[in-house]
Amino acid sequence: MTADADRADAEDHPHAHPAPTVRVALLGCGNVGGALAEILLTRAEDVAARTGIRLELVGIAVANPDKPRSPAIDTDLIGTDAAALVARDDVDVVVELIGGLHPAHELIETALRNGKPVVTGNKALLATAGAELAEAAAAAGVDLLYEAAVAGAIPVIRPLRESLAGEQILRVMGIVNGTTNYILTRMEEQGDDYDDVLRDAQELGLAERDPTADVEGHDAAAKAAILAALAFGSDIVDADVHREGISGVSAADVAYASRLGYSVKLLAIAELVDGGPEISVRVHPAMVPRAHPLAAVRGAFNAVFVEGAVSGEIMLYGRGAGGGPTASAMLGDLVDAARNLLAGAPSPAPKRTSTTVRPQADMRSAFYLSMDVADRPGVLAAVAKIFGDHDVSIRAMEQVGLAEEARLIFLTHVAREGDLLATIDELRRHQSVDRVSGVLRVIGGHDEDGAGGTP
Repeated sequence: MTADADRADAEDHPHAHPAPTVRVALLGCGNVGGALAEILLTRAEDVAARTGIRLELVGIAVANPDKPRSPAIDTDLIGTDAAALVARDDVDVVVELIGGLHPAHELIETALRNGKPVVTGNKALLATAGAELAEAAAAAGVDLLYEAAVAGAIPVIRPLRESLAGEQILRVMGIVNGTTNYILTRMEEQGDDYDDVLRDAQELGLAERDPTADVEGHDAAAKAAILAALAFGSDIVDADVHREGISGVSAADVAYASRLGYSVKLLAIAELVDGGPEISVRVHPAMVPRAHPLAAVRGAFNAVFVEGAVSGEIMLYGRGAGGGPTASAMLGDLVDAARNLLAGAPSPAPKRTSTTVRPQADMRSAFYLSMDVADRPGVLAAVAKIFGDHDVSIRAMEQVGLAEEARLIFLTHVAREGDLLATIDELRRHQSVDRVSGVLRVIGGHDEDGAGGTP
């Protein structure tokens, strides 16, 4: 029986079917898909009792049907033809967990155009084709839900889409990658070098064999694009996001930041600039004051900090990855999609507005810089002159002896980023400067661009 038939039957016989059935197709059965399949197959009665909807898993499409899986997953449900599964008449809702751009894009689009709601956690696809898929969902009058695409089990998408729908969002800023937060936490708490911590994270399964997507900020940039699109109604894609990773952050940088009362975090930031309509969307490591709630987010945990014009500051915190937590977020979306399908009304579509992205070079921030220079008279004065020539004002400076070299550490007042980059470029060409070894933005300047200064 389809969802439409269940709904009609429930209306005719209100006491006969207290839990109408919605049939689910699952595309992908890896870490998250396997956890979700187990929930649907072993806890169906519990889910029905709590939600009033019976979710029936009717098919699973996988690339390798012979891969070992939980004994709770009936092998009769497993096949390899995802397109055929999406097209089946007895499928009401499609859950996509294949990942990547293709064939996920085509499968989701087909499901939506055929009037089937889609639940996905595919951040890469949403960050490149989210607006196109949202239009297809709106045209078909069905849901495209993706709570699990950002921060795992932490409810971030739904509050931005629904609870704060009438609010003017000024800024969304968060730690949205557990691997990088684990690495930076270890570097701060134990003083370990980046390479050593990365190897440990790989051995523990917290980092991939190829960690590039995490440590170079690609994963966080995709999530930043999704958050910006929701918060500001913009057609942002991940290519619009300014991106820097953490591979250049040294143990010395982290230790110095800690001594000054800061924690180094990889932040994803989407914010209005000067009240709009321009926005800034970026991912980069930054020094966060220990008094800020994000500084207390340790290990592999995630947190998203939202600032609204009326609501003020809100922080959402929890585990941002893992099969169980992410499957929990998928289940929540699945229940919403099923309810809306039975009611014949999808969730409100995200707002769309006209926005432009301010170039990163025109953004303003305070900065931390460290550099190794020849330890001889006149070098400090020459370096200070380069800062002044580019309108970058020095707030504090410290010198550390390194045999025949000296390490100079600077904190600047708030400066235009393009001016700071020009300063670094000239410093690197100066004969007395061996290397500029660390550059970090310092969160907390009150005259920065954005909604009253980054908190």
